[in-house]
Amino acid sequence: MLKIGVLGAGHLGKIHLKCLKQLPDHYQIGGFYDPDPEAAQKVSEEFDIPYYKSIDELIADVQVVDIVTPTLNHYECAVQSLRASRHIFIEKPITETPEQARELIKLSEEAGVKAQVGHVERFNPAFLSARNYIQAPMFIETHRLAEFNPRGTDVPVVLDLMIHDIDIVLSVVPSNIKKISASGVAVVSDSPDIANARIEFDNGCVANLTASRISLKNMRKTRIFQRDAYITVDFLEKESEVVRMQNVVDDENPYAMIMDLGNGKKKHIYFEKPDSLKTNAIQEELRTFAEAINKNTSVYVTLEDGYRALDVARQVLEKINLNLNVIA
Repeated sequence: MLKIGVLGAGHLGKIHLKCLKQLPDHYQIGGFYDPDPEAAQKVSEEFDIPYYKSIDELIADVQVVDIVTPTLNHYECAVQSLRASRHIFIEKPITETPEQARELIKLSEEAGVKAQVGHVERFNPAFLSARNYIQAPMFIETHRLAEFNPRGTDVPVVLDLMIHDIDIVLSVVPSNIKKISASGVAVVSDSPDIANARIEFDNGCVANLTASRISLKNMRKTRIFQRDAYITVDFLEKESEVVRMQNVVDDENPYAMIMDLGNGKKKHIYFEKPDSLKTNAIQEELRTFAEAINKNTSVYVTLEDGYRALDVARQVLEKINLNLNVIA
């Protein structure tokens, strides 16, 4: 069993503590640290978990450090943990800058420890159920829309929401990026609240991503188009749907759904709704991280994955800022 400590006891930190308590076969919770003593006391009483008086005290006492602090503190907390040869789980975005992420990759390799980034949508039951159907996608469209919530407006919507879909797209498109275009608008906060990005890959695939935190309704949906298949992943409802097409053969079922393409060509259309396991994505990512440490296997979302998602997100922001400057 791994002794773990959590850095940060805000909204997401409390969710991590709750999930860790549900993994007693994998983790022993040493405690948590939060810079606000009053808040730490309340969380300690709520979850019946002790809290450390300092980050140093936590790192010295555990084997695994779960970093759920604001993004601006990720790098410093991770460096301190890695230099103490602690395994780290670090929430997304991995750091503030790609350069910081690169440094963490180097430090983790030198320390010989496991490190995983919290891109939680990789563990969403809907995505997991559809993953094996995704083969060589050529067009991807994502919409991640959220009703306004003051929490999180300290960072652009690209780093708050769109980065989830950037990571998903990068995980299913086996190609380098050729071009990125983007635009965005700061509507109610000081950074873009709605943004759109178009990512073109060397292999011809195009991804069109939209993220908003000022929507009238919540939506987290991805549509993937590839040869003879259309796949929908609803991350919010945790459901997926697959539409596949195959050439019609002579002994085709007379009741089958057929698409006539003309010129004597016909396609048989198959609708599938893959079963999605009723799992908690955050709990699953923490569980698999423990297994990677105990079995000395690869983590599911690497620091390199976190770096790539952040690097693309930063390029999107640069394009948005460039367009805003042109407009101004």
